[in-house]
Amino acid sequence: MSPTRVFVARLTGCSVFDPAGDKVGRVRDVLVVYRATQSPRVVGFIVEVPGRRRVFLSIGRITSISSGQIITTGLINLRRFEQRGGEVRVIAEMLGRRVTLVNGRGTATIEDVAIEETGPGEWQVSELFLRRPKTSASPFAKGPTHFASWDEVRENTDDGEAQSATQLLATYEDMLPADLASALLDLPEQRMLEVAGELSDDRLADVLEEMPEERQVEILDKLEDRRAADVLDQMQPDDAADLIAQLSEERSEVLLDLMQPDGADDVRMLLNYEPDTAGGLMTTDPIIVSSEATVAEGLALIRRHELAPALGAAICVTLPPYETPTGRFLGMVHFQRMLRYPPGERLGTLIDQKLEPVHVDASAAEVARILASYDLVSVPVVDDTHRLVGIVTIDDVLDYLLPDDWRSHDEDDDFSPPTLDTRPQPVITTAAPPGRRRPNGQTR
Repeated sequence: MSPTRVFVARLTGCSVFDPAGDKVGRVRDVLVVYRATQSPRVVGFIVEVPGRRRVFLSIGRITSISSGQIITTGLINLRRFEQRGGEVRVIAEMLGRRVTLVNGRGTATIEDVAIEETGPGEWQVSELFLRRPKTSASPFAKGPTHFASWDEVRENTDDGEAQSATQLLATYEDMLPADLASALLDLPEQRMLEVAGELSDDRLADVLEEMPEERQVEILDKLEDRRAADVLDQMQPDDAADLIAQLSEERSEVLLDLMQPDGADDVRMLLNYEPDTAGGLMTTDPIIVSSEATVAEGLALIRRHELAPALGAAICVTLPPYETPTGRFLGMVHFQRMLRYPPGERLGTLIDQKLEPVHVDASAAEVARILASYDLVSVPVVDDTHRLVGIVTIDDVLDYLLPDDWRSHDEDDDFSPPTLDTRPQPVITTAAPPGRRRPNGQTR
């Protein structure tokens, strides 16, 4: 690969640096415009800067492009990216699209696009990496690949065929759920729904938890009931309850009936609490053990890869039964304290005697005050009979306290200077008033 030619798929997630070597963001897509007689011209990059804001970086402000990094002049326009008519996103719209080879050589699918420098500050699409249809009936077989120039193909635009969602998902495979959610929200609405429908149940569940509730409802409405119930089963109970609370009563009951009984029971319990209480904020699946369990057993439970970090910060000790609502709550044992004792030590002897649980009807403000006052990651929640019904984690409280549209990061749009000097600058923040988790006013 020559220094003046790079493949777009290799640029995804590539770091963008200023001339001093400071990182200013990551590449999320390449923007091109079609031309009548020449291959598409590169006009710039869609770059994700801190705060997951997507901005436009003009090709004229780039001094160096390679598969490992991009160097800019140091100035980036901070206005949120908005796609204009005639502009095409290579990763989101071109990769996976079917094309027809000229001279009757059949069809192929675009798997990657090479861009090449043609002059100072001038880049264009130079070559396409194509895959032909497979010739074997084996499910493991793949079609042959080859390179073609832009004038050797014709895009199949007459039948309105869109980019393969599978190809786009392959590009997003290594993204964290929050980043993938942001990428999907940046797509056109119909495209977002199509790609979301191709995600696996657990991956879609993780992504939905990172989206605004109106988008969650929009995606769930497009899923058939059985699939929607399977996705809800993969979500944290409190997040699933928040989402179900946004649906019509009729569909909520249908989905709850289709969910796994244990999960549905947890969600139904959570729906009984107001969203601004400990019961409305809590999750119902903390780690729960008996007082006779050992440090070794507790650490083994914490090591589970599917466990959220906040849930692994402490273990709840109760009397039987050991599923919420449990027997009488005895206390919590913090992860760090377990590390200081031998594997055979009983957890009942390590309980934090100073940590008091909160009542299920305690206000969200009280829960936040307790977490902040005692530097806690989580706090247990009990009912009138002192049974453990769940725990509230710090991320649940933050999600409640932040404004409803925090995921869109528009709160500073009114104070966005046209350019950003990437040298260190003082940060000014403004406090936002707490908002309800359900912007339409609906309660559980």
